Amino acid sequence: MENILETEVLIIGGGATGTGVARDLALRGIRSILVEKGDINAGASGGNHGLLHSGARYVSNDVESAVECMEEGKILKKTAHHCIDDCGGLFIAVKGDDEKYIAEFPELCAKSGLYCKPISTQEALEIEPELSDKIIAACEVEDAAIDPFMLSLENIAEAKALGSILFCYTEAVKFEITNHRIVRVNLKNTRSGENFYVEPQIVVNASGAWAGIVANMAGACINIVYSMGTLLVTQNRISNGVINRLRPPSNADILVPGGTVSIIGTTSVRVDDPDKIIPTIAETDLIVEQGAKMVPALENIRYIRAYSGVRPLVSLGACGLDDRDVSRNYTLLGHESDGLDNFITITGGKLTTYRLMAEKTADMVCSRIGNKNPCLTRTKPLPSSMEGKWTEPGIAPKRWIHKPDNAKDKILCECEMISEKTIDDVAAELKKSGETPNLLNIGKRSRLGKGPCQGAFCSVRVLAHMYDKEVLTGENGISDIKAFLNERWKGQRPIFWGDQLVQAELTEAMHSGFFDLELAN
Repeated sequence: MENILETEVLIIGGGATGTGVARDLALRGIRSILVEKGDINAGASGGNHGLLHSGARYVSNDVESAVECMEEGKILKKTAHHCIDDCGGLFIAVKGDDEKYIAEFPELCAKSGLYCKPISTQEALEIEPELSDKIIAACEVEDAAIDPFMLSLENIAEAKALGSILFCYTEAVKFEITNHRIVRVNLKNTRSGENFYVEPQIVVNASGAWAGIVANMAGACINIVYSMGTLLVTQNRISNGVINRLRPPSNADILVPGGTVSIIGTTSVRVDDPDKIIPTIAETDLIVEQGAKMVPALENIRYIRAYSGVRPLVSLGACGLDDRDVSRNYTLLGHESDGLDNFITITGGKLTTYRLMAEKTADMVCSRIGNKNPCLTRTKPLPSSMEGKWTEPGIAPKRWIHKPDNAKDKILCECEMISEKTIDDVAAELKKSGETPNLLNIGKRSRLGKGPCQGAFCSVRVLAHMYDKEVLTGENGISDIKAFLNERWKGQRPIFWGDQLVQAELTEAMHSGFFDLELAN
């Protein structure tokens, strides 16, 4: 017998935009089913800087994006403040940078209505002591850092509390179309191989870089440019706030605090397949070289990981443009011109503007099904939930040290001070959502494996704890730990030098030598 579900809206894509759409619709009284072929934030929402843009980066080449970032940043600081480190930011120039651009920058910000305060180089060095002594100009802006994992988890948590459903590891494989409408969507569980069906009134394609592929299954066409960006994670936090290079957008010109670490990047490399992105040594070398011109400490600091994400840029103009010349603005399409009356695509944009993208998408959905309830996400605070509780860097040790019975709560991950109770809490939330806890999805919802050892020690400890709790049985743990360590290994290969190379050798000796696990090359 076929397993068929019905819903008003089926959302494809579990990043910030897709989860944001689910929450916006739920607050208007519309329940949805959201499907994600991987886990939450498997795409660009999990492979970005974590920068909440002030908009200043775009004042020279994309004024519309600059203004949107400014406005949305202000909204998020009020409504999702627990996801944000409102650390502020600087734009700094070093010797050799374009003096004409430096002189025009404050005026360009003023024209867009952005806050920008020129300060002396001495003031800049007092704010950020690690800056190069070769800086020649500095401006203060309203940048901030945002936790993208907490953001998406909190959005989908409220949507689920209001009746929506989330299916991770679930891929849309076929659309059945009758009379210009998608009447049924064939979905496949990517782990079990089982198929089931959803009959929606509206389908929202929020699959980011995969939006063109999903649209093509429905007979629609979107020209997506895949721009891969690579970033590096340092062992320690280097700066107090965001540090930007005061020049037109280029490679390795932003350093963002990520709680207890810093993230430097990014690059822009055209790729052919969003599923095949791996940080390269050449990109790593470029990032370190360019980043060190702003912050010399970046040349010798320990890096614990590299990672990449794909920007979904919609190209509406001539072919052959540089990826940085394609607008960072979002694209919202109704697809009537493709002969589809109930199919909507939202793609492009930035993490900073995800809420606006979700609002405009929900507006289009509501106009088609006759729902006149207004958007509430501009003013309604995003609630804090158990699902997003443990993603914040440095939060586990703060909570553990204040527990009266912490001596009984053993630490399993020493790098991030994650205890048995933390693992139990995350596993319990996964079970509530119908998911089977494993190292990868627990790691997505906590800081597990994100410290300097990159899972070398904590993976074994957590695995053993999960067996003790009978969360894992039989030989499932072998494939589990291999998948987890291979994901960590992928991010370490481009930064094999110094302490992290020693760490990698130790990890390989432990897991491949002692435990006889065959990991990826």
